[in-house]
Amino acid sequence: MKQMTRRERITAAINREPVDRVPYAVWRHFPAVDHSPAGLAQATLRFHDHYGSDFLKITPRGGYCVDAWGCVESDQVLPTGHRPCASCAVKAADDWKRIRPLDPASAEGWVEQLETIVRLGFDRRIGDAPVLATVFSPLSIARKLSGDRLAADLRERPDAVAGAVDAIGETVLRFNELALREGIGGIFYSIQAASGSILDEETYARFGEPWDRRVLEALRPRSFLTVVHCHGDRLMFDRLARLPGHVWNWDDRQAGPALAAGAALVGGAVCGGLDQWRTLREATSEAAAAEAEDAVTQTRGRGLIVAPGCVLMANTPDANVAAVVKALGGPLKPIPGLKPE
Repeated sequence: MKQMTRRERITAAINREPVDRVPYAVWRHFPAVDHSPAGLAQATLRFHDHYGSDFLKITPRGGYCVDAWGCVESDQVLPTGHRPCASCAVKAADDWKRIRPLDPASAEGWVEQLETIVRLGFDRRIGDAPVLATVFSPLSIARKLSGDRLAADLRERPDAVAGAVDAIGETVLRFNELALREGIGGIFYSIQAASGSILDEETYARFGEPWDRRVLEALRPRSFLTVVHCHGDRLMFDRLARLPGHVWNWDDRQAGPALAAGAALVGGAVCGGLDQWRTLREATSEAAAAEAEDAVTQTRGRGLIVAPGCVLMANTPDANVAAVVKALGGPLKPIPGLKPE
């Protein structure tokens, strides 16, 4: 088979057609520079140039989407590379009334990610990889705004929370339009509220799923690649699998379902197979390569993008990720100044 471009390879995976090699992608936070659009853009480009992923995911700081409503990020950096919220905007039930739609072109945090897209400038190091902006679902953002009180407020003040979720949803729609207008390839859409550890299924179906469907439907005409990221454990996977999208990403190694089981439910490609917590961070390079090969075996190499279930841990050894890239036949490039092992 002739060599495919990255876009051709991803399209074939979505359609479950043969590929010249199984596509893959890795991404991570860059907490040392992610308050600076220029710094984040350059760190992302260097990372992408080294590993040669089939899509480039911009991974902004996790609080970018809640700053303008009054959340304050901690200075603490977790092993995942993101910072927890030091002070939530919604501290009492009445605070939901203060959540109004924003203009992402000027709102703090949102405009940072737009600026990062501009700073990327579709640099030559991107090559033919589609660039994806990271966007959180409206109900996921509501949880970021309120912390652990979301479930109780949805029970006790559902109308107030629903009004805020509507305002957040309008902001997300506006951001996606602006981001796609800048020429990016699609959206990495993170749903963090369809987990039984956070909400029950009825609550997600009422307050989360309608907005998830609306946002994803709006992307259909414009997004080359929409990745539905299913975050957390005890996932409501049957519901998530029915959402409109091209690719589904979740922590198949720890949260489940397994890749093969997930592939039987979704309409596009599955994205996963790598355990970012244990194998990539703690095991040997041989184990990392074997895990990638097992993902290919599970799916027979069709409808698959090999990837971690979420962001790489900040201290993930380069040798382990490089072993995955080599096992899949990817275009790994050396890191300047670092001698190969």
